[in-house]
Amino acid sequence: MTEVLRRGRASLAFSFFAQGAAFALLVTRIPAIQDRYGVSDALLPAFLAAVPVLAGVGSVTTEHLVKRIRPSRVLRWSQPVVLLALLGAGAGDRIAELAAALAVFGLAVGALDASMNMLGVSLQRTYGRSIMLGFHAAYSLGGIVGASLAWAGAHWHLALVVSYLPVVVVLLPAAFVGSHWYVDGDSTAVPATGDGAGSRPGGGSPVFRLLLPLCLVMTFAYIGDSTVSNWSAKYLQDVLGSSEQLATVPYNVYMVTTLLGRAIGDFGVRRFGAVAVVRLGALVAAAGFAVVAGAPGAWAGMLGFTLVGLGLCVLVPQTFAAAGRLFPGASDGAVARLNIFNYVGFLVGSPLVGALGDAWNYRGAMLVPMVLVLVTLVYARSFARQPDRYGDHHERPRTADVGRGSNGL
Repeated sequence: MTEVLRRGRASLAFSFFAQGAAFALLVTRIPAIQDRYGVSDALLPAFLAAVPVLAGVGSVTTEHLVKRIRPSRVLRWSQPVVLLALLGAGAGDRIAELAAALAVFGLAVGALDASMNMLGVSLQRTYGRSIMLGFHAAYSLGGIVGASLAWAGAHWHLALVVSYLPVVVVLLPAAFVGSHWYVDGDSTAVPATGDGAGSRPGGGSPVFRLLLPLCLVMTFAYIGDSTVSNWSAKYLQDVLGSSEQLATVPYNVYMVTTLLGRAIGDFGVRRFGAVAVVRLGALVAAAGFAVVAGAPGAWAGMLGFTLVGLGLCVLVPQTFAAAGRLFPGASDGAVARLNIFNYVGFLVGSPLVGALGDAWNYRGAMLVPMVLVLVTLVYARSFARQPDRYGDHHERPRTADVGRGSNGL
């Protein structure tokens, strides 16, 4: 059983990695996509908003789908679709083709994100200790690789399809092969090669009133995250006067600090508790947005985005894990519903920043996510430790719902 869990954990981490790379390749080349398809500044927010709307639909669909089939099956088939849609976004030359590619990308991403985190939460329960941070750190690592490849594409003036094709050729078969080792955690040692049905633990459904504080934290975190992913390149290029090549760097730096923060976040939670870490993260992220808004040049702007990554990185893994802990018998439903607010954050944040930037200025627009991240402080108590209910064991008192235990497999 231990070997099965090891392979399941590694294959799921690779899935997070692949998704991080694919998403970074899309968002860090938004200026190039805009130029290729001739999308106006007024129309760009609509394109950016359509993706999270459709992703929310995909997440809702997944909540009902996993009542009949295992999340591992959903993940196995949604990830290749995401990668192929990314390739489609780089290969077309008409706006209608871009719209179709982004629509498919959005629907598949909703299913992918929901099923990935479902597997992460349930596998964490099977382990009996927290391992979620490791998965999200893999996502951050994938984002670093994707943003680096985007920088190379901008540096060498490569066509989008030339940048995207090698990545898809490598990641798609690797992710599909790895999917055969997924473990639906609560089935303990039943890999994804089974019949796809099987029993899932616990009945009932999440109580939205109890889930609401976590939904709000997720929304505010992703408003901040979407501001960086969708607007950092454009902000550096148009507001701070950087080159197109340099404009791809902030998201890369953001992902590096996110990776570092998640690597050390578990130690902070064990030492100071989840509430203190969430509060500190919100304060650091808000300070980062303040620096971005007042930055005199590109390098100061990158410093601000660095602080944003260091602050925001602890919020999302903690929120998913806290939802799974709050509803141990209905964690799939809780994760799927919570995941919707990931896209609510993107839906609100991306067009809001764009609209304020056009109507006012982009420096002022950066103050909006700063204020919303600070509101997270009001809900930080929602991350206070609850009685542990993972599997048949109790976690040690100082173990938290992010990262891997010190004796992890």
